[in-house]
Amino acid sequence: MDTLAELAQIETTALAELRAADTLDVLEAWRVDYLGRKGRLTGVLRGMGSLPAEERPVVGGRANEVRVRLEDAFAARRAEVEAAAETAQLEAERLDVTLPGRAPRMGRAHPLTRVLDEVKAIFLGLGFDILDGPEVETFYYNFASLNYPEDHPAMDEQDSFYLTDDTLLRTHTTATQVRILQERTPPVRCIYYGRVHRREQLTLRHSHTFHQVDGLLVDEGVTFADLKGTLDAFFKELFGPQTQMRFRADFFPFTEPSADFSFTCFECHGAGCRLCSGTGWVEFGGCGMVHPNILRHVGLDPERYTGWAFGFGVDRVAMRRYGVGDIRLWMENDMRFLTGV
Repeated sequence: MDTLAELAQIETTALAELRAADTLDVLEAWRVDYLGRKGRLTGVLRGMGSLPAEERPVVGGRANEVRVRLEDAFAARRAEVEAAAETAQLEAERLDVTLPGRAPRMGRAHPLTRVLDEVKAIFLGLGFDILDGPEVETFYYNFASLNYPEDHPAMDEQDSFYLTDDTLLRTHTTATQVRILQERTPPVRCIYYGRVHRREQLTLRHSHTFHQVDGLLVDEGVTFADLKGTLDAFFKELFGPQTQMRFRADFFPFTEPSADFSFTCFECHGAGCRLCSGTGWVEFGGCGMVHPNILRHVGLDPERYTGWAFGFGVDRVAMRRYGVGDIRLWMENDMRFLTGV
């Protein structure tokens, strides 16, 4: 076969194979086979040295024509294959807009937040202001200003997490009490709330981090009967008119006289169980008349002014409200549990 006939054969075969190429990989293999440095067309050009001198220009011109035609055909076919691949990909990724949509999963408030909002709403209805205080407190406001004698055993159960020698994570929201009395003059009627921290062993009823609400009322002629009446009205509104509450004498450095208040165990209804340690009652908080030393400390005359204060854990209120027997569940962020209460 002479050289011109070989070029014609290469052109015909190459164009036929090019039309059949349907992927980029096949196209690349075709390019290497025909137009590459060791391709068929390049092989013909390299053999031109053996041709007679008068044939070389004719063969060279024909070879260049074939190369240009094959390169143009390759570029056109490549564009067609790329467009077809893009169309196929778009079709595969096409969204079926006729399918029904999926509504986003709606979140909701944590059970502790819901209970706290209800507590605040009830006290607002009773005429109390809603206040807050710092979670990181000084030793002065957390202990010294609340009539705790230095090294008194009462501080043992309130030992906390110290950040420096003089600052700690507050052990009770009562730490806000003196701040309020320093800023306001009687009559004072408010509640204040937030997280508190104690070095507690984790049990069914105890946690190292929990949420507390404190209440304070200071005015002329305030008595312990006012305290009992307020707590009774509040908890009956929160838990229902059948609520049974028990007061027992207790000790707190910042109140005198002092008491703790409990409710019939919501797990065993008074029969005695593991949650209530067999007593039939679950302690919810402490209360009492504001100690005269605290009133004097903020410049109030205890002969003229009296007051009461209380504090209770929101976590235990939520336990009673939702019938949960383990306080630790509130802080474990188990969505299966939280969405079920």
